[in-house]
Amino acid sequence: MKRVQFSGTPLPYFFVLPQIAIVIVFFLWPAAQAVYKSFLLEDAWGLTSQFVWFRNYEDMVLDADWVNTAVFTVIFSMIIAFASLAIALTLAVRANDILRGASTYKTLLIWTYAVAPAVAGLIGNLLFNPLIGSMTHLLHALGWEFDRASNGFDAAFMISLIAVWKQVSVNFIFFLAGLQGISKSVQEAAILDCRSRSKRFWTITFPLLAPTTFFLLVINMTYAFFDTFGIIDTTTRGAPGGSTQTLVYKVYTDGFIGADLGGSSAQSVVLLLMVLVLTAFQFRFIERKVHY
Repeated sequence: MKRVQFSGTPLPYFFVLPQIAIVIVFFLWPAAQAVYKSFLLEDAWGLTSQFVWFRNYEDMVLDADWVNTAVFTVIFSMIIAFASLAIALTLAVRANDILRGASTYKTLLIWTYAVAPAVAGLIGNLLFNPLIGSMTHLLHALGWEFDRASNGFDAAFMISLIAVWKQVSVNFIFFLAGLQGISKSVQEAAILDCRSRSKRFWTITFPLLAPTTFFLLVINMTYAFFDTFGIIDTTTRGAPGGSTQTLVYKVYTDGFIGADLGGSSAQSVVLLLMVLVLTAFQFRFIERKVHY
């Protein structure tokens, strides 16, 4: 059997060179710098530095504030991911059944995707304002003495609600596309075989959405870890007492405000490793239950 060989040309490499350069300059190089600086003890101006090996990492794991922030970040991310997925799936199922005015409903549910996290935080500030906020007045009317300024649970509830609202539209788009991609013949056969709507959904429809659900789970966890920075910065800024501070926001406050360059670099490296481990866990164990 004769082997077929193609003539080599550098043209494809030339086309991908700009993308490779962007990845190296804006991703790989800063990541390498963060790893290097995590082993240094520097002054606030970066003029002098001392190589201290793993001292920054030791100080970090022994810091109760960092441990509390890490625990809050994990719980916060899980709440955001599962709540936004559940709400989006419910809305997608309902919107998929609408025959008249479907485009209007879909547009109203999708357009929040265009809202930036910082803008979503500003909107949340108005809604939960202690004086004029409609959400605050509603919660007070329900008997909840809502106080985001001094109560950590109330502040966490506020940023969680804003973050979920911001992410629902993205999940809705993918879930709706997944539902519309299910064959009509499969849906008709399911109706004939099972008259229960809920049982039909959990045994037939939802398993067919497994690839979409798994993809969105990974995306939502990443969103909760990193993209909620703008929401927190425009609402609570980690208050009260750091109870709403996530790991990525702590990296910002310690590095840019506290001028602890070595400590914040160590935190960023650990945060990256946490996300990598979490993503690997999802692909290793959760993807096993996904049928493509």
